[in-house]
Amino acid sequence: MVAGERSGDLLGGRVLRALRQALPGRTIHAEGVGGEAMIAEGFTSLHDIERLAVMGLVEPLGRLPELLRMRARLRERWLREPPDLFLGIDAPDFNLGLALGLRRGGVATAQLVSPTVWAWRPGRVHKVARAVRDLLCLFPFEPACYQDVGLRTHYVGHPMAGELTTETYRGAARRALGLDEDAPVIALLPGSRGAEVVQIGEDLLQAGLLLQSRDARRQLVMPAASKERFEQCRQLIDSAGASAEVRLVQGHSRDAMVAADVVILASGTATLEAMLLRRPMVIAYRVAPVSWTLMKRMAVTEYVGLPNILAGHAVVPELLQHDLTAAALALEAEGLLGAAGQAQVDALQSAREGMARDFDLEAG
Repeated sequence: MVAGERSGDLLGGRVLRALRQALPGRTIHAEGVGGEAMIAEGFTSLHDIERLAVMGLVEPLGRLPELLRMRARLRERWLREPPDLFLGIDAPDFNLGLALGLRRGGVATAQLVSPTVWAWRPGRVHKVARAVRDLLCLFPFEPACYQDVGLRTHYVGHPMAGELTTETYRGAARRALGLDEDAPVIALLPGSRGAEVVQIGEDLLQAGLLLQSRDARRQLVMPAASKERFEQCRQLIDSAGASAEVRLVQGHSRDAMVAADVVILASGTATLEAMLLRRPMVIAYRVAPVSWTLMKRMAVTEYVGLPNILAGHAVVPELLQHDLTAAALALEAEGLLGAAGQAQVDALQSAREGMARDFDLEAG
């Protein structure tokens, strides 16, 4: 198994848990690349998952020799001692190349999480079909993208749809985070990758401080996805002289969203979580200029945020690249603190209903 970042690690942990439930009494040995959630389920991580947590198109080039060596070592290890299954979890640029080499060597291969072929680079469907025998899809519209390439697809649903309900207990979440239950809360989620924090972290922080300057009762909470992100965010906050204004916590991203009146966050899986938790949000995204130019040319949808893609139209504000400034983020978030926030939540109801299927790995 290879997971490329925190969201994939969480999925991998669920896979391992589901396998043990489905195969009671059987010994399951799982190894590869994973993080805390997978390791907690008995997984042996052969490499640090942080080394795979890259974003954009050109940004990984600086780490390319290391990534190629890592992939080659894994391929050689698993061709020498073939596993019963290789499961790639997201991280398609790394995992599909690895899966292709293993499949050619006779190893059964599968991929959990479809590449976003419905958003950009649709030609990747052919690469997926060559690399894996089975594709486990999180969204109901994804299997149709592969109907012409002979790939076995399985819609398993998204795990968050089975975990999250509208009973979100805002007061309890605020108490758990040490926040005032009766004062407004703004959650700042700069992403789980180091590069995301570099690209957008300061803008999110300054947007939060702007909002707080307009109403001193407003509380800022910033959850860091890992100890590495915690240190990175701490340095960011200290540099801004804002340690007294921002409640920085390690983990607890869901608690932070539950506690929040509005969420300002990086584009990614967290946007689905905010949608399912019925929290108004503003999406931020920035990559290297060359990556952005290439991505725009290969895009088949005008949105980057999954809630907007699922809804089929612009519901959540997206501030991208040069449009992403602290002032613009604060302006959008300010508007969502009123009736517009509830209107956004209501407008995403059909998208939430479309995800309402339990994550069912035991069935297949």
